[in-house]
Amino acid sequence: MDVTPQTHPEHGLRLPIIGFVLSILLTVAALWVTYHSHLNSAGIVTAILCLAVVQIAVQLFLFMHVLESDDVPWHVLLLGLGLILVVAIVAGSIWIMTFHTEAY
Repeated sequence: MDVTPQTHPEHGLRLPIIGFVLSILLTVAALWVTYHSHLNSAGIVTAILCLAVVQIAVQLFLFMHVLESDDVPWHVLLLGLGLILVVAIVAGSIWIMTFHTEAY
């Protein structure tokens, strides 16, 4: 069993450490917005969602190295497709919850 640290040959541990620090800072920022900001509830939800999107980007680019592949970048296309599906499902759900009509 190989127990040596696995690092990316070009940048070693620099990017994972930066990603870890950014992840902690984004989590602390979300907690601060939740407990200590003077925003209304819609502002708090918006701020947390924005911080979540940034957190996803940090995870994808600094930990998973999404753009650093030598092969055909299928994973980038699949991430785009997943994003389109998520936006469609969320937008459709909001549309249905907002403009629902009950036919009797």
